[in-house]
Amino acid sequence: MSWTNELYQIYENNCGRTDGEPMLPIAHSTANAQVEVTLDQSGSFVAASTVEKADTVTVIPVTEDSCSRGNGNFPHPLDDKLIYLAGDYSRYVGGKHGDNREYYEAYLKQLGEWCASAYCTDGVRAVHAYISKGCLISDLIRCGIVSVDETTGLLAEKIKLNGIAQQDLFVRFRIQYDDLLRESRTWADQKLQESFAAFNAGHAGTPQLCYATGKVLPCTYKHPSKIRNAGDKAKLISANDESGFTYRGRFCSKEQALSVSYDFSQKMHIALKWLVERQGVSIGDLTLLVWESALRPVPDIVWDPWDDMPEEETVPDTIPAYRDQLKKTLFGYRKDLPADSHTMILALDSATTGRLSMTLYSELATTDFLSNLEKWHSDTAWIRFDAKQRRSTIRSFSLRDIAECAFGTEQGDFIKCKPEVLKDTALRLIPCETERKPLPTDIVNALVRKASNPQAYSNAYNFRRVLETACGMLRKQILQRQEQNHQKGECNVALNETESDRSYLFGRLLAIADKAESDSYSEDDRNKRVTNAKRYWSSFAQRPYQTWAVIEDRLRPYLTKLNPGSRVYYEKLLNEVMDRFTYEGYTSGVALDPIYLLGYHCQMQSFYQTNKKNEEE
Repeated sequence: MSWTNELYQIYENNCGRTDGEPMLPIAHSTANAQVEVTLDQSGSFVAASTVEKADTVTVIPVTEDSCSRGNGNFPHPLDDKLIYLAGDYSRYVGGKHGDNREYYEAYLKQLGEWCASAYCTDGVRAVHAYISKGCLISDLIRCGIVSVDETTGLLAEKIKLNGIAQQDLFVRFRIQYDDLLRESRTWADQKLQESFAAFNAGHAGTPQLCYATGKVLPCTYKHPSKIRNAGDKAKLISANDESGFTYRGRFCSKEQALSVSYDFSQKMHIALKWLVERQGVSIGDLTLLVWESALRPVPDIVWDPWDDMPEEETVPDTIPAYRDQLKKTLFGYRKDLPADSHTMILALDSATTGRLSMTLYSELATTDFLSNLEKWHSDTAWIRFDAKQRRSTIRSFSLRDIAECAFGTEQGDFIKCKPEVLKDTALRLIPCETERKPLPTDIVNALVRKASNPQAYSNAYNFRRVLETACGMLRKQILQRQEQNHQKGECNVALNETESDRSYLFGRLLAIADKAESDSYSEDDRNKRVTNAKRYWSSFAQRPYQTWAVIEDRLRPYLTKLNPGSRVYYEKLLNEVMDRFTYEGYTSGVALDPIYLLGYHCQMQSFYQTNKKNEEE
């Protein structure tokens, strides 16, 4: 099933829901209102008030033209801006934009047609009666909602309401009915909404073949905007470019290119907007949406799934324990899944001004989706230090972690990257996570370069975070290659003392030199001084044999500062690692493979665990 049909089905299955956030009715949209005007049932002015910022989003009736209006004269049927509603607009707004006669008359004509129809309600009749008096701005001035310049008598240009200039304020209506039990808020009045939907259906266009349903229905070429939020003017479907290359060599007109019924377009867009508000995730301009066909909960694929884990939960410190926890967590999503359950992943991004681009869409069986997530988090798991809880755990990485560590820079106490880079990296990694696509080599290489330059970070925790992320992605890459070569194996997160790979061994040597020198520092110097191992790190990764001779020579004075027991321990450990080299591997001038980072981190983690054990004893 296509994404359009999936969204249409979401609307059909959920439009009557009363729990949670309700869906918009057909022929309705949202707008940000700054002013609320209260009328009585006869259409007399009662009061006016400003709308709190948290309550500005207002459901409004819209026509096919007004829901996609740009600079044209297309009034909304009920609630709108002052230029459409105020008969006294030209009296208080100067300049060439002060003449609103055409806008005001168009609004009254359209609302009058609704009033004259069989679908009119008392609320619509009250608004029409009041707006016909042409005194809206005067009433707002009298109530102190808007202000005029004492010199010119015009609306003060410098005064704004919720960031909106006074002449551009959006007004919504509340009706005080004689029956106090009736819904007074027009934007929440279900009967009023149903009445406009019925009225609007009688103004449908010429029936044509709908490409989505295969039926002959009234079609539209003006599709809704405001998909990502109430202020979003970008459209997902648009067909107003008739002078460029849109149809050349393919079609003669927009009707041949795409024809979608008004009903289908409304339901599809309303469902998409509802899902975005309900469970969409924003990464800069990118909006990512993941949903299951029956709207069952699905795991978050962007952020770290373990950030909200309760502190009392058992913290996994081995890969098997982590996998068990992963299975238990995902079992909650797998439980009672219907056989035909499937999950959709959709990403929307700004393409041009006024245009949305669907940069990603995939559809998977939910069981496959969950299995792929389990494998991703299992394969990318690594030993990570939790700065808040001051302990090491086995955890995977969020897409933000990977993007920031690969392409970010240290800014104060944190690593940050540009929103565009974060967005693009997340888009590239999502198929790896959800569809088992290969991990991009350039992202892994970027992490290795960052982790090979510790002096770029003044905060030790930031460097540790980059190193851990690089190790996690290297582990994923190793397991990925084993699968491609049909090999069975594992990439241990614990120190492998029998490993004889030269890069891994050199990484261990670097860690031993780093820790031994650091141990000789005083408590104050430990947070200020940079060890020779970190100072020569970049050179060491490119020329390990020559650089190790320098590091080893400069390490000797620090070893003499240690107590005899520690000195013997580190010297013995250095000799044990050296004994595992072959002569050719040790003296080779070839740069180290990225696996040296695993050797370094595993050796350092072994030191931390030994120290912790000694402290506990």
